[in-house]
Amino acid sequence: MDQDHDKLVQRLRRDLADNYDEEFELELEDRNLDDMLESGIDTDSDEYRASRKLYFRELFRMQGELVKLQDWVVKSGKKIVILFEGRDAAGKGGTIKRITQRLNPRVCRVAALPAPNLREQTQWYFQRYVAHLPGAGEIVLFDRSWYNRAGVERVMGFCSDEQYEEFFRSVPEFEKMLVRSGITLIKYWFSVSDEEQQLRFLGRIHDPLKQWKLSPMDMESRKRWEEYTKAKEVMLERTHIPEAPWWVVNSVDKKKARLNCIHHFLSQIPYEEVDYTPIVLPPRHHHEDYVRQPVPNEILVPEIY
Repeated sequence: MDQDHDKLVQRLRRDLADNYDEEFELELEDRNLDDMLESGIDTDSDEYRASRKLYFRELFRMQGELVKLQDWVVKSGKKIVILFEGRDAAGKGGTIKRITQRLNPRVCRVAALPAPNLREQTQWYFQRYVAHLPGAGEIVLFDRSWYNRAGVERVMGFCSDEQYEEFFRSVPEFEKMLVRSGITLIKYWFSVSDEEQQLRFLGRIHDPLKQWKLSPMDMESRKRWEEYTKAKEVMLERTHIPEAPWWVVNSVDKKKARLNCIHHFLSQIPYEEVDYTPIVLPPRHHHEDYVRQPVPNEILVPEIY
């Protein structure tokens, strides 16, 4: 019996290690290991190992807090909206991925809307975003949001001057209505330097697994760096309201940006740990007349590995 228990504990530990390996794989997506070695980064150095250890320790710890926050949101019926804005390759997606990684997708979901279709272009501007707002006990992360009008639409000429000004008249009232309705609204702008964006774009160009992230619009945005800067400055100035202020995340170092953003988000919500009755796995019912039928070979996935 003790041997069976020891084997079970070892299996659970291996499964936990596998989960951590998945996290490591996510980090390798950010930078090719061969490139790291060629660039002179000593992955065996004490400094490098200590840095990774600190990053993962803090990430796992805060992901545990995110699970507690999720449970509190469900129990309290709170509604939370987080907006992630910033230039292309600023690190929004990576941060969103780490926030949602351990959470229930039925509670915490991501809204990443494509460009509006012809019908949506005739609607009230905020209409298609309203459909994605949370109900009680839900968290919604907007990977880009209604602030497209103040950024890409303005810079690329996809909206008129009248529509642009109407947006700035409407958005403070719209967000005040959201807050009055009981939604907690948090807005993050991920700030990345000109040089760092250049490097990240080059990384995507030369990485076959990331080339899908680049679009003609991304290339155009790169050319119009200064125009995007001016549009961002106007946006922050005209939409920074007490009910929903902007928070700027320094995202030149992506790992630090993730930790800083998650830490700040947790600090903005007065969540409490929810008490649960300890879970006990019930014994499975056994029936002597039950015989499990073999799976036909023709429908089995070949075991190549």
